[in-house]
Amino acid sequence: MAEPNDQINQLRQELRRGIVVLAVLSQLDTARYGYGLIQRLAEMGLEIEEGTLYPLLRRLEQQGLLESVWDTSETRPRKYYQISTTGRDVLTTLRAEWLETVTVMRRLLEGDKHD
Repeated sequence: MAEPNDQINQLRQELRRGIVVLAVLSQLDTARYGYGLIQRLAEMGLEIEEGTLYPLLRRLEQQGLLESVWDTSETRPRKYYQISTTGRDVLTTLRAEWLETVTVMRRLLEGDKHD
């Protein structure tokens, strides 16, 4: 059987998986390159590894939720991502769903005082 700390880490990872898409979409109104996005999310309290972020960015772009452009003006080319119109619509829906879920979970975790 797994150690309690291992179990907690595994469960924490499962919880985070569900919010990464929402977090990424929420930060791409302004075009950002991958590492800059990692830094921005970390500043806001959400640590994401490169191995998680870059495949996600590619998948979201393939799904039409992000657009990208290469900046080759510097010595090292960078691919900048920005939310697309479709991505904005999806973000609006996911944001509403998230806020509703937080309300429900708060009720569940704090207990309904009106039983």
